[in-house]
Amino acid sequence: MSYSNWSVLTASFVITTYLALSGVTLCAVLYLVGARWRLQVYKLATSLYALFPLAFVLLLILLVGGEHTFPWLTHGEGHGEHELFNSGWEHWYTLPALATRQIIGMLAVMFVWRLFIQRQEVRERSDEDALKFHRVACWVPFFTVLYATMVAWDFEMTLSPHWHSAIYGMQNLVSNFGMFLAFMLIWVYVLNTRNKLTKQVDYYIYNYFAQMMLAFTLLWMYTFFAQYLTIWYGNIGAERDRIDGMQNGDYSVLWWTMVAMKFVIPFASLCFPATRHVPQATVAVAVVMIIGTLIERFIWVAGVHDGKGDIPVVMMLAVGAVVFGIGYMLVRQTMRGKQLLKG
Repeated sequence: MSYSNWSVLTASFVITTYLALSGVTLCAVLYLVGARWRLQVYKLATSLYALFPLAFVLLLILLVGGEHTFPWLTHGEGHGEHELFNSGWEHWYTLPALATRQIIGMLAVMFVWRLFIQRQEVRERSDEDALKFHRVACWVPFFTVLYATMVAWDFEMTLSPHWHSAIYGMQNLVSNFGMFLAFMLIWVYVLNTRNKLTKQVDYYIYNYFAQMMLAFTLLWMYTFFAQYLTIWYGNIGAERDRIDGMQNGDYSVLWWTMVAMKFVIPFASLCFPATRHVPQATVAVAVVMIIGTLIERFIWVAGVHDGKGDIPVVMMLAVGAVVFGIGYMLVRQTMRGKQLLKG
């Protein structure tokens, strides 16, 4: 299997992991800032925890894939041209070390997230339960940033070992969380309009999600440009090659489409209150943001070879359909268990 085809699996893993991760993160952050509208969506959002088993299976596939997933594995000790093995990171970047930290990291997050969901259900039972819930909620943002950064570095940034960015972990988190907000908006809208929920989500929630999508669109462009400007201004060949390859190579169409879908279209639409108050319009923008993020994840993974490679449309459709189908069944089963759906 070609590297570009295998990259679809890596991108699918990152997307699935962030959807599983972000539901509890949203609930914890809204709770900590005192946003009462979290009560409208917290059961739906935490239902995405059901995606973790799927993410874990994808993780194992990628780890077993070894050299297909991590190009730097083709270079071992003694390869002086390979920076990872000459910078003090040689023990950190071995497959056993990477597999260990990724598996332990996901299991640790799953444990804390499960604890948050359990504490959330009984938080009003007593003052002691409320305090325990608060303590767990305080840990969630910390674990989110730590684990998300580790995933971004291991599965995207260091695929090209000579490429560095101090802000990439944050840029990756901002991008994927913005995608999650877009997904939540579409999900709530579809369930509401199809009258599937036992308790409908109020109309004003669409505007709240649209405002957060606008905020994360601006954050994405800020972190993206801060990274891009530093690399461009420094003009170091090893760091510019990856960016130049993606924006001028075989993935140039995808690159500029991603920029349009991640910033130009969302910003030009959501900056106007009229758009944010029309659910159908915000749903259309949300679809654009999700597609833009899917493209972004693929080209960051597949573009490590100076932006050279084919666009595996068949693999994208096949893997996307399988992952979506399994994820749909897992989340649907969880929602039925929580009695969120009619029938």
